[in-house]
Amino acid sequence: MTRSKHVHLWIPELFCSKGGIQVFSGFFLQALQTLYPDANLSVFLKNDSTAIVEQAFKQNHTHHWSQLPVYCSGKVPTPLRTLFFSWQLLSLAIAQKPDLIITTHLNFAPIAFILKKLLGTKYMTIAHGVEAWNIQNPLLKKSLQAADLILAVSQFTRDRLCQEQGLSPNKVGILHNTFDDKAWKISPKPPNLLQKYGLRNDQKIILTVSRLVASEQYKGYDRILEALPIIRQTIPDVHYIIVGKGSDRDRIEQVIHQNDLEKHVTLAGFIPDADLGDYYNLCDLFAMPSKREGFGIVYLESLACGKPTLGGNLDGAVDALCDGEIGALINPDNLSEISKTIIKILSGEYTNQAIYQPQILRQKVIASFGFEHFQQTLSSYLSKFLT
Repeated sequence: MTRSKHVHLWIPELFCSKGGIQVFSGFFLQALQTLYPDANLSVFLKNDSTAIVEQAFKQNHTHHWSQLPVYCSGKVPTPLRTLFFSWQLLSLAIAQKPDLIITTHLNFAPIAFILKKLLGTKYMTIAHGVEAWNIQNPLLKKSLQAADLILAVSQFTRDRLCQEQGLSPNKVGILHNTFDDKAWKISPKPPNLLQKYGLRNDQKIILTVSRLVASEQYKGYDRILEALPIIRQTIPDVHYIIVGKGSDRDRIEQVIHQNDLEKHVTLAGFIPDADLGDYYNLCDLFAMPSKREGFGIVYLESLACGKPTLGGNLDGAVDALCDGEIGALINPDNLSEISKTIIKILSGEYTNQAIYQPQILRQKVIASFGFEHFQQTLSSYLSKFLT
């Protein structure tokens, strides 16, 4: 990229909340800075405040955060924030005339579409999961048709987007989620957690990491709870740990009580990222039989810790588990299949024996989804716009 190229990067937020899109956006920004260190890059954050960003600058000097022009709308009251952010994007793009606009959420694409009509500005956008499915908004539909490039985080999202919106497959590429492999290590079960939860080292432990909110019940923790009595017929002392917090916790506690599972389920609550690796290493199986997951970064984290990993076969988990090469894929609506597969895995009898080889799992997930691979893939898409 020459210095004359100017890029606008539009992001929902990086710091005020954490989810798949936020994590993806952070890695995307890091890759963009690494690939094009001389870029004239401006970053727009809808929900982060300047104070939150400045605090992040102090903690992260690796990628010259403090030298970036960053425009924040987080202090604007929620009812007016979308309007203010849209005005900010439009006015500054008209003033600065960027060569390329990149939005890490589809909902920002209509603003880019308007700018393309006004200025001829090229734009690309990212499609993650549920926000890209069953789109009915006419303006958003037109915005996707007019985009210069759309990058989907999984084959599942790409196929669904192309089918539902009639998009040419040539317009929609794939840029899988990535992760920091240095943050996740293979280790023995942590003695402090075994003691904390009253568990034995040889006890079979299932883990799910998910926000506990009604809108994310599709991640499948209910299905594991339903399967647990069946699993216990073969593995009586199996224990299930759910990491995550949210408004659905009270309902889950009721389900646990109704099924007399208090001694077999632990709701660990929110666990900071710095400690989450210990929980992956505590388990014998990471299971999230989802059916509406755009991709699922937690699968990568589990695999990087060398853990057998189970996901649903109806969504982006298929990509994360490499079509079953490095994990188990099941029908998330089939309770019998879930139960039988979990029993097989925990009994060491699963057909694909690769899931019991931690180093192989770690090597394969890094090779397929590590940050270096993410950067190379992104570079192949951006080169036609920024060279």
